Amino acid sequence: MSNRIKIQGGFIVRPDGVSQGDLTIENGFIVSNEANVRDEQILNADGAWVLPGLIDIHCDAIEKEVEPRPNTLFPLEMAFLQFERKLAGHGITTMLHSLSLGVGLSLRGEHLVSELIRMIAALRQERAMIRHGIHLRYEVSHLTGFEIARQLISDGLIDYISLMDHAPGQGQYHREGAFQRYVMKNQGVGPDEVSAIVKELEERRSQIDWVKLKALTAEARSHGIAVASHDDDSSAAVERSIGFGATVSEFPLSLETATYAHGQGMGVCVGAPNIVRGGSHDGNLKAVDAIRDGVADILCSDYHPASLLHSLFRLEAEGIPLEKAVAMASINPAKIMGRDGSIGSIELGKKADVIVVRKVRDIPLVQYALVDGKVVHATRDFM
Repeated sequence: MSNRIKIQGGFIVRPDGVSQGDLTIENGFIVSNEANVRDEQILNADGAWVLPGLIDIHCDAIEKEVEPRPNTLFPLEMAFLQFERKLAGHGITTMLHSLSLGVGLSLRGEHLVSELIRMIAALRQERAMIRHGIHLRYEVSHLTGFEIARQLISDGLIDYISLMDHAPGQGQYHREGAFQRYVMKNQGVGPDEVSAIVKELEERRSQIDWVKLKALTAEARSHGIAVASHDDDSSAAVERSIGFGATVSEFPLSLETATYAHGQGMGVCVGAPNIVRGGSHDGNLKAVDAIRDGVADILCSDYHPASLLHSLFRLEAEGIPLEKAVAMASINPAKIMGRDGSIGSIELGKKADVIVVRKVRDIPLVQYALVDGKVVHATRDFM
């Protein structure tokens, strides 16, 4: 195959707008358009959209790939390698797998999380279709995981870290019984077991070591790792998060909280499923409202990777310029990661992480996905 590719005739989405034309890639980078040369590969994008590859900084779907049903684990490597093929087909060229340390159940316990993180790190060095990273989600009531987290950070295995408080009555579980219903459904436990979990979490929460948590986030920041909060439900929660060095507020529960976080200079991350479904499944912030008000900056797939691409065109249908919607799933998360100099937008000299998208029955689907200028996904469905 030629090391030169021309994506021909598409509607190219750049940071400053959308225009029809050709995009030329050579040796893995976006270069200026030149006359056709004999050995270049042509990808026909006539009538299609050409977008930067999507960057997903929060997605825990890998957990369901490994454990599709409660207490039914599949081999980690098999699950991961199959999963990345799906991600390329969804247009996601950089994925930060969100792995939780601290809940203590199944995949969110210390042993399996560490094993999965180290496996992903090894495979992304040996072979990978797309770019992989790790978003470490640290439960504030977890009292024994500090050394594990520090070691992972020191070993260069963490790309992003967030602090969570998933105790009953907090954040997304502020409604009576919400935590219990979630755990019984997703972990396959009964009322007696969930009561024991709640009791343990309440005891742990009374013993949270805020000093150690602040030291952990400081260490992460010293390694250039961005820190995020999770499910902020008030301005006071935002201020506490800022005190830990958080620069991103993930899934604020109300428009007022999102507005406050944005006003304090934080990036505000909302979920693509919220946009695709038309609102929060928990009755919290409607993401499109925050975007319309200019107080949301980042889109992530949360738990449903296919939603990320779909949400961009849904936002366009809601009157949001396509280039602005695309930026929320590409250049803006790239900036959070400190990688906007090389990926995240279609600009000369950047790495050629690019997707070609066509609509079928008004549903955007990926025809081609390229990472480092190499085609990692292609389908003949549109030919």
